[in-house]
Amino acid sequence: MDNNNTNPQQESTPPKHLECGSTAADWHRHPNGGGWVYRTAWVAGTAYVAPNAAVFGRARVCGNAKVCDSAWVCGNARVCGKAAVYDRARVFGRAKVCGSAEIFDSARIFGRATVCDSAFVTDNAKVSGDAWVGGGAWVFGDAEIKGRARIDGSA
Repeated sequence: MDNNNTNPQQESTPPKHLECGSTAADWHRHPNGGGWVYRTAWVAGTAYVAPNAAVFGRARVCGNAKVCDSAWVCGNARVCGKAAVYDRARVFGRAKVCGSAEIFDSARIFGRATVCDSAFVTDNAKVSGDAWVGGGAWVFGDAEIKGRARIDGSA
């Protein structure tokens, strides 16, 4: 996880390609970590966004949540509490990641899926639809949790 507040090699050009039609003026660096935030997204001052990470669309990052490395949070997604999204992970759609959940590697959380508590989603796993993953569950490999599936506890 990239928890450095400064990166001498950080790109100074906003990731305009992530928001169709955006300009450099539509993006700003988050004061806690220096990551990119689009004008319609919102990130709490207590949250952390790493220099190469991005929050865009109408996404919200609140509490002490972290978006690290090259991770993205976009669409209408929410990342709250002490949750962390890092590596090349993506959280989008109306997905919610909360509690102390961790999403990493190339994992994808989308649709109206929820990952909460102390759950982990890693590797190339996908959680989508109205699926719910919580407790201490691990979703990994090429697993796909979708529809109205519920994964709980120590699964």
